[in-house]
Amino acid sequence: MRNYAGSMETKKVLLELGRSLLEALVIVVLIVSVAYAATGSWHIGFAVESGSMEPNMQVGDLILVQAPHRTTITTHEEGELSGYASFNNYGNVVIYRPNGLTSATPIIHRAMYWVEEGEAMPDGRPAPHAGYITKGDNNSGYDQPMLGVEPVKPEWVIAVAKVRVPYLGYPSLILKKGF
Repeated sequence: MRNYAGSMETKKVLLELGRSLLEALVIVVLIVSVAYAATGSWHIGFAVESGSMEPNMQVGDLILVQAPHRTTITTHEEGELSGYASFNNYGNVVIYRPNGLTSATPIIHRAMYWVEEGEAMPDGRPAPHAGYITKGDNNSGYDQPMLGVEPVKPEWVIAVAKVRVPYLGYPSLILKKGF
């Protein structure tokens, strides 16, 4: 009789645990689905890893984003003409894969202006293809050639920065780098 009662108790505990895990899974799926529906991207946020965007973005900030196909990317140059600004400066901040490399850490910098293939880049060399010339707000020079990246092709843009949430990026940085 004792074994039977003990096994029934174990089954109840396991069933409760299973229900709790299923509820948690459903909540996570709902949150991720709503986030995807709102942003158009599985990447809903990025942690700022360097000071290149100071004072407008700080190390440890969580940057909530939108998929590039859900918005128009306005360059700094266009923003000056139209008055459009984001993160206290003209134009959009984009998150892109340098030279399109999926193995590289994405860069969060401002789209400064667009160049066509063959047009002069900031260092005077002709652009190998059309794309955005980018720059960190706190950097003295453009990413092309300072970081050794080519003009950013639209397909290399992962997301467009929309909202800054201070400090919420630290857990990601700690997990990634062991801060």
